[in-house]
Amino acid sequence: MTETRFLSDLPLAGDLIGTNFEGWSDDLRREFEEYAFDGNVGSRLLSENDRVRVWEIRLAPGERWHAHRHVLDYFWTAVTAGRSRQHTFDGTTREVSYQPGETRHFHFGAGEYLLHDIENVGDGEIIFTTVEHMNSENPPLPLDEK
Repeated sequence: MTETRFLSDLPLAGDLIGTNFEGWSDDLRREFEEYAFDGNVGSRLLSENDRVRVWEIRLAPGERWHAHRHVLDYFWTAVTAGRSRQHTFDGTTREVSYQPGETRHFHFGAGEYLLHDIENVGDGEIIFTTVEHMNSENPPLPLDEK
């Protein structure tokens, strides 16, 4: 049997600004249902081979990247400084600040995942590079051809 890791166990950072789906619109809830298995974890796939997928997320102030599911071990690096708001599948909302070069690593055991969105709530563009490891404990999700 697979042990479930709760979101509170993941190395998430930032200021908790809501729990229990507080402030979530009906549209946001529907989006999380619609994109619950979306493996497009970035706004642009830069490279893919049998070992990694390399993504870019580039968001102008006020822009969001829709809900998406992480199942592969991955890390992200902030290219620019900025601030985001993120909603996660457990009903929490966080605001997170980033510095250029800041990097965070995530590991998912079999059956574990992270489903979240990201919105730029800062004054400048935020850019991230995300690298997924294809040899993780979970198989990669299929990608939409967008």
